[in-house]
Amino acid sequence: MTAPVGIIGGSGLYELFEDCEVRSTTTPYGEPSSPVTLGAIAGRPVAFLTRHGRGHTIPPHRINHRANVAALKDVGCEAIITSSAVGSLRDDYRTGDFVLCDQFVDRTTTPPVTLFEGPEVVHVSVLDPYCPALREDAAAALQGLDERFHPTGTVVVFSGPRFSTRAESRWFQAMGWDVLSMTQHPEATLVREAQMCCVNLSFVTDADAGTSDGSEPPVTAEMVWRRLAENQPRIRAALAAVIAAASVERDCGCRTAGSIV
Repeated sequence: MTAPVGIIGGSGLYELFEDCEVRSTTTPYGEPSSPVTLGAIAGRPVAFLTRHGRGHTIPPHRINHRANVAALKDVGCEAIITSSAVGSLRDDYRTGDFVLCDQFVDRTTTPPVTLFEGPEVVHVSVLDPYCPALREDAAAALQGLDERFHPTGTVVVFSGPRFSTRAESRWFQAMGWDVLSMTQHPEATLVREAQMCCVNLSFVTDADAGTSDGSEPPVTAEMVWRRLAENQPRIRAALAAVIAAASVERDCGCRTAGSIV
């Protein structure tokens, strides 16, 4: 069985199918975070793995993103839906909202991660790191669910596993960035290097250092886990709707990214 659509599940999303085929995969980059499971959603074959491992045993800075992407590519994926828990930097991006990120800013401190270690030198354009065509499909799907969502968002990515300081949060806000993540880079970049389309479905779990009016307190880990658990039905429904709406037959530059020097 192959699957044209793959899902990388974020925090709180560790299993997706009741009836599935488990595919143990070893990649040139090592073991992925979890075995790939193959099942069907909305009548479509789908591949799934969970980013942090089953039981959330892998911290953000130790995720083998290369192996995760390679494992999904190996089972025939052409489009990847990444699910993420994010903190908000804006009062109007409220807890419980969905965000379809269209840009990221890399503030990670880990060494560069790429599928291309040489001897061929490959430069991949990530001008628009998330597939615009796939993001339009996702927006239409969320509109159909009558969910509150933001069709664009710039996510600033830092290494974790700590949360940001108050000074960092103020700086991120002053830069005009919208939400925070610990994992969207290098993940989205590697999906592009693998010449697959990527769309990100982020769920806002917190307000980072708190809202300007004090209505939402600063983030805690307990808050994040509780809100993810409470909203799993919404997150799963949103993913199912995006899967149903996603067209894998599209004309975009994602699948021809990269030029060899």
